[in-house]
Amino acid sequence: MKILREYKKNNRLTQRDISEIFDFSLGKTNKLLTLLIQEGLLLKSPSGYSLTDQADHVMELYRVDNAIILAAGFGSRFVPLTYETPKGLLEVRGERMIERQIEQLIEMSITDITIVVGYLKEKFEYLIDKYGVKLIYNQEYDTKNNLSTLYHVRHLLRNTYILSSDNYMTKNIFNTYEFESWYSAVKAEGETAEWCLTVDRKDRINRVEVGGVNSWHMYGPVFFSKEFSDQIVPLLEKTYKQPGTEDFYWEDVFKRNLDVLEMYVNRQPENTVYEFESFEELRVFDSTYREQSNNKVLSLISSIFKVSEDEIKDIQPLKLGMTNKSFLFTINEKKYICRIPGEGTEKLINRDEEYSSIKAVIPLNITEHIVYIDSKSGIKISEFESGARSLNINSDMELFQSMKTLNRLHDSNITVPHSFNVEKNILFYEELCTKSGAILFEDYSSVRTKMSELLSILKKMDLPSVFCHIDAHFDNFLVLPNGDLKLIDWEYAGMCDPVIDLSMFALYGNLNPDQIEKLMEYYFDRKPTQEERLRVYIYMALGGFLWAMWAQYKQALGVKFGDYTLIMYRYAKDYYKKSMGILMEETEHEFAKK
Repeated sequence: MKILREYKKNNRLTQRDISEIFDFSLGKTNKLLTLLIQEGLLLKSPSGYSLTDQADHVMELYRVDNAIILAAGFGSRFVPLTYETPKGLLEVRGERMIERQIEQLIEMSITDITIVVGYLKEKFEYLIDKYGVKLIYNQEYDTKNNLSTLYHVRHLLRNTYILSSDNYMTKNIFNTYEFESWYSAVKAEGETAEWCLTVDRKDRINRVEVGGVNSWHMYGPVFFSKEFSDQIVPLLEKTYKQPGTEDFYWEDVFKRNLDVLEMYVNRQPENTVYEFESFEELRVFDSTYREQSNNKVLSLISSIFKVSEDEIKDIQPLKLGMTNKSFLFTINEKKYICRIPGEGTEKLINRDEEYSSIKAVIPLNITEHIVYIDSKSGIKISEFESGARSLNINSDMELFQSMKTLNRLHDSNITVPHSFNVEKNILFYEELCTKSGAILFEDYSSVRTKMSELLSILKKMDLPSVFCHIDAHFDNFLVLPNGDLKLIDWEYAGMCDPVIDLSMFALYGNLNPDQIEKLMEYYFDRKPTQEERLRVYIYMALGGFLWAMWAQYKQALGVKFGDYTLIMYRYAKDYYKKSMGILMEETEHEFAKK
């Protein structure tokens, strides 16, 4: 059948051409051509070979029906490029990877093309008009692996190509007709961590192992025959519904069912198929990325450090924060962190105020060494503290150190021209939630009234105002190898009642009442007064309410926070009750004295 496919493409192929294409001897090639003629599938004429009507009819049974391109993922190993552009839309040698594949498919008369999108889904919309493709959104793209992606298009699986948007083929390996299911494979030289294949005499895959030596391994596009699709769909459905499969690839389903899923290896020559595993690999393949990536962040770093872009090395994504995106990079063997503000941040954070706060706190030497900060864009570059880790809130020593660090900050006599006003921020976030269509809690109105009660209580107090961090999350305390502490991320810092930092620390650390009591004793060097305890509890309630709304606004923009809103909102309710309990005790105490 594959010989018929070649003659359908080009009826002027000679016997020697066929021999070279399939690596057959001329003798074997002659026998096969004679057999095809005898079976009424091939005609020989002075001008060459051509397919009979019967052959054309048989070939149509093997016509590729469609193609599915998986393009939902983030592409973390390509930051900062993928902060702006999905990996599949990056250009390689002047062509976008996904467009090159689409055009290769269309060249083979495959026009029914579906792209499964997720991250930055809007960026792919133009492809509908340019190529007539269809888009399907996988809303689980950021919580599950590609098993989920394929599951959501399982109804489209027939004689189907499965592609990754970030593959690049130097030549077109697709066909109008395919006769068996296959997985593209390349040969690894030496050790590899790829999914390695073992095959039988007919090249059917009968074993898949992660890791191997000098092995053929999965690499690039896949083809599902109609029979294969019919068999794998129920297996995809069954596996998808099982708990604990969030990190599964669809290949895990294949690997676990090799006895019933018939797929063959499709060996590709060297330098034919590329799956760029990192930005560094892309730079090696496409020299333009060494000179100019057209990425504004890399261009900025290049300008600040006065180096060419190819001197910015070892780029690695860091865990996405709730507010920002950050990545690690190296220049001249020194490591740095670049912070890029996240979605909607420009409405939440006053970058001029952050800039003012950082400038004010630098002389205290309790924060990271900042190389660059832009008060307009919010981009910040700081030196990476090698060997540093986040604070361990279960360590009494580190809890004590963190409170002493806050003491030092609050006693520093630093002043800045801006303050953190809880009431104004609640009103501000309420407005943002309303404008963005954020879904508020069912009992929001009654809880909002309770928060107003707490604000009224604070207004009656003679509150101190000092320079506060406000976002005193335990992750913002870095423990250096020598045991020293650094306090980072000053986006919300401003003048406020100092105990608000204790409240936020307790809130973020999900501390229990005993831990909160210990926290206050470490901070005050004594047991807190009832008024101090009351202020801590009130700010915990107000902070829980405030950050719940903050997260609801961010969720309305498409950012996911899991159960964060539930936890914060519960703090608002619980610590309102505790605050009221203290006030009731004080009232009863005053009544008893009278």
